Amino acid sequence: MNEGNKSTGGLKFVTTCYGIVGFIKFLGPYYMLLITKRRKMGAICGHTIYSITKSEMIPIPHSPVRSNMNNSKRENRYKKLLCMVDLTKDFFFSYSYNIMHSLQKNLCASGSGQSHYETMFVWNEFLTQGIRNSLKNTLWTVALVHGFFKQVKLSASGKDFKLTLIARRSRHYAGTRYLKRGVNEKGRVANDVETEQIVFEDVPKGCHMQISSVVQNRGSIPLFWSQETSRLNLRPDIILSKKDQNYKATKVHFENLVKRYGNPIIILNLIKTHEKKPRETILRAEFANAIRFINKGLSEENRLRFLHWDLQKHSRKYVLT
Repeated sequence: MNEGNKSTGGLKFVTTCYGIVGFIKFLGPYYMLLITKRRKMGAICGHTIYSITKSEMIPIPHSPVRSNMNNSKRENRYKKLLCMVDLTKDFFFSYSYNIMHSLQKNLCASGSGQSHYETMFVWNEFLTQGIRNSLKNTLWTVALVHGFFKQVKLSASGKDFKLTLIARRSRHYAGTRYLKRGVNEKGRVANDVETEQIVFEDVPKGCHMQISSVVQNRGSIPLFWSQETSRLNLRPDIILSKKDQNYKATKVHFENLVKRYGNPIIILNLIKTHEKKPRETILRAEFANAIRFINKGLSEENRLRFLHWDLQKHSRKYVLT
């Protein structure tokens, strides 16, 4: 078709596409973000998981707009800012498996394709809103998860297994170290990551297979706190805010965890017990106060289980010399 249309006009080949990441508009035309190359990373229950090896941003032709904005410095600046997001690094997707959910949730799921995009682990939810709402389906787009995916083969006791490790990073209240800390007013914490370990037998297709999945969640301590970055101070002081005396945001955070995972919620606190100059211990004490305050309003079976475990102290015991 492309060759035949060269002399007469009409449709022409632009690029090979393996999925639409979404659409975006700055000051001029809309741009379509496409996956043009992909790589297989592994498979879960026969469903292939891919990473992105190349992507393209293609303008959607609209002559009046393009002629006015094509040389716009601001337009080009916004495009460069978007291109700084490297889709080939730590993003993954699947056409047939809801990789934004854990195995347990997928086995029990009854939601629609639209609802899968609205989870905290789909990073292109906003970019795909327009096309999903217009078409009332998700057939043309792929849901991108940001984090980590690794699958390896293992052998033990004469059996072959596949071990899969998945880390899903939340798109809510995301940011770099020191710039994002603690919790926000909506109960979302910085660096919120769900980690899942899946182990299943490596058996021929169609054979009965045993499979297990363990899920845990980690995130910044759900209090209002921050740190001021400085090149001269590698360990900046921790600044604890007193604006949430009743720990409302902390409570909302744990209510959200209950909705996602159910009761009981077991909290493993890894920060230090003793310091010469109080830093982490300030957070440790305040976090314990918050849990005690929240537990007063909960029934005994639904109370938060709070465990202190000084990671640095215990790791010193097992350092090889």
